[in-house]
Amino acid sequence: MKTALQKFGKFLSAMVMPNIGAFIAWGFITALFIADGWLPNEKLASIQPYMLTYLLPVLIAATGGRMVAKDRGLVMGAIAIMGCIAGVGGTKGQPMLMAAMVMGPFAGWVIKKFDQLMEGHMPAGFEMLINNFSVGIIGMLLAIFGYYFIGPVMTAILTVLAGGVTLLINHGLLPLVAIFVEPAKVLFLNNAINHGIFTPIGVEQAVETGKSIMYMLEANPGPGLGVLLAYWVFSKDKATKDSAPGAIIIHFLGGIHEIYFPYILMNPVVIIAPIVGNICAIAFFTLFNCGLKGPASPGSIIAFLSMAPKGETLMVLLGVLIATGVSFAVASPIIKLSSVKGKSLEEAQGQMQSMKAQAKGLVPANVLSAKKIVFACDAGMGSSAMGATKFRNRLKAVRPDLIVTNTSVDNIPADCDIAVVQTTLAERAAKSAPQAVLITIGNFLADPALDELFFQLSTGDPLMVEVEEPEEVEKTPESKDILKIEGIKLNQKSVSKEDAITAAGQLLADLGYVEESYIPAMLEREKIVTTYIGMGLAIPHGTTHESGIIKKTGIVLLQYPEGVDFGDEKAQLVIGIAGMGGEHMEVLSKVCVCMALEDEEVLDKMKTTDDKEWILKQLS
Repeated sequence: MKTALQKFGKFLSAMVMPNIGAFIAWGFITALFIADGWLPNEKLASIQPYMLTYLLPVLIAATGGRMVAKDRGLVMGAIAIMGCIAGVGGTKGQPMLMAAMVMGPFAGWVIKKFDQLMEGHMPAGFEMLINNFSVGIIGMLLAIFGYYFIGPVMTAILTVLAGGVTLLINHGLLPLVAIFVEPAKVLFLNNAINHGIFTPIGVEQAVETGKSIMYMLEANPGPGLGVLLAYWVFSKDKATKDSAPGAIIIHFLGGIHEIYFPYILMNPVVIIAPIVGNICAIAFFTLFNCGLKGPASPGSIIAFLSMAPKGETLMVLLGVLIATGVSFAVASPIIKLSSVKGKSLEEAQGQMQSMKAQAKGLVPANVLSAKKIVFACDAGMGSSAMGATKFRNRLKAVRPDLIVTNTSVDNIPADCDIAVVQTTLAERAAKSAPQAVLITIGNFLADPALDELFFQLSTGDPLMVEVEEPEEVEKTPESKDILKIEGIKLNQKSVSKEDAITAAGQLLADLGYVEESYIPAMLEREKIVTTYIGMGLAIPHGTTHESGIIKKTGIVLLQYPEGVDFGDEKAQLVIGIAGMGGEHMEVLSKVCVCMALEDEEVLDKMKTTDDKEWILKQLS
C-alpha cells in the first residue's frame, strides 16, 4: 500500500516538479506587480492571469502526456487541456491545474493505445500522414471532451475542495492537517502533497484573495529545522550529532526537506515534534490571516520568505520560528531519553542485514567493475542530487573514471551499475533497476554503507563479512598497538612494486603482526586489483584475514621519495595493512581517508619527512 501511494504521489509530483520554475516566475510576477505588490505595475501585472490560465496548465498537461507517451503524448496533453481551459471560460474561470494532471496522462495513454493498435498495420509510405492526423483528430476529440466534461467536473471538485479548506479555517481545524502532512512527508509523499494537492487549491485561493495559506502547510522549513537542531544539541551518537549541522544548512537554506527524514526514521517517536510544530505554525498563520503569493519550492527559508506578501514578511518569519521552537522543544526530551552511545539501533540492524546479504551472496561483493553509480530519491532532485555531489567529490581523487549521477527512484537508467537509495525506497528501486547492485542508506550525509562502498571502490577490498555474533560489538584496536615506530621505514630506495609489497609484508611479520605466509596473500591481492589508490599512496594487504595467519591488527609504513611504479602511477608511500575481521576495515578507514585523502598537506609531508615521531603522531 505504501509503495503504491508513493508511486502515485511520485507520478503526480513528476508532472509539476519540472515546471516549478514557471510557478516561481508566476509567483514573483504576482508578488511584485499586482496592485498591492512590492512594485505595482498594471501592465506587467497583466502577464499574471495568462501564465496562470494557459501556461501552467499546458506545461503540466504536456509533461504528463510525455511521461506516458513521449513526444506524441506531450502534444496530445497540450491539445486536450485547452478544451478544459476554454470550457470554464479561460481567464474568467478557475485555473485548470488539476484538470491538467488528469487530461495530460489520459491523452498520452489514448495516443499510446492507438499507436499500439496501429503497430504492424500501417501502410508503407503513409506513416507520417497517419501519425500527424491521428494526433490532430484524437487531440481534437479529447479537447471537445475536456470542454464539455472534464473542465466543468474539475471546477466542481475545486469548488468543493476550496470550500472544505474554508470550512476548516472557519472552524479552526486547519492546523490538524499537520497530523497527516508530516508523516506523509517522511514516507516521501511530500512533493505529491505539496504540488499535487496544496498548490492547485492554493492557486485558486490566490486568484481570489491574492495569497493562500495552502502554500505554507508543507513547505514550512521550521518543523524539520527543530528536529535537526535537537539532534545536533542532544544526540549522544557522534555520527548523528556531527552530521546534523550540515543537514541543517541543506534543509533550511537549500530547501531539501528529505535530508531530515532519516533522523525521524531513526527514532519514529520523534515524528511528534514536527507534527506539533507545524500545528502551532498553521494555527499562527490562520489566526493572523497569513499566506504566500505563490508556491515556495524548494522549501527553503529563502523561497518561503520571497513569496511573502508585502508587509507580511516578519509574520511569515515568525511562523517559521514558532514551528522551529516548538519542534525543538518536543524533540529534545525524546532524543535525550532514547539516544545511546554508538550506532543507533536502526543503523546497526541495517548494517547487520547488509552484511548478511553480502555473506549469503545476495549482493555481489565486488563492485569494482561498476562504471555508473546513481543516487535516487523520490523526486530525483533534492536529497539524491546532494548525495551524488558529495560522493562524486569524495571519489574523484581515487576513481575519476566513475560516473556518479542522480535521478528519481522510478527512473533509474538501465546502465546503472550501483543504485544508492534510502531504505524506505528500496522496494521501488529494486523494481526500477533490477540489474543494479542496491545500496540502501539512512542518511545521505553520513552512512556506514556509503563508507563501505567508498572503500570497496577505492581499494578493491570486499565489504565486511558476516560476524558470527553480531550482537557483540568489536572494539577499535588501540592506535599504539597498530603502529610502532619500528614499523616506519623512511628514505627507501626505489624498487619494483612486488619488492615494495614484499618488504611491507616482511616488516609486518618481523614486528609480530602476521605469519610470513601473509606475504604471498598480499602479492595475490595486487594481482586481482591494484592497491594503489591515488595521490602517491598504496595500501597493500592480503586476500585473507584469518586469525591463524594474522596474529593481530597492525600497519607499517615505507617511504619511497623517488616512488615505486604501480602501473602508470608512482607511490611514494606504501602502507602495509593486516587486520583481523572487522578491524581490517577500521584500519583501512583510518589510514586511507581520515589521515591521507582528506588532508593533502599531511600526505605530501609524509612523502618526504625524516621525522618518524611526526608520522607516528599523524597515524595514531
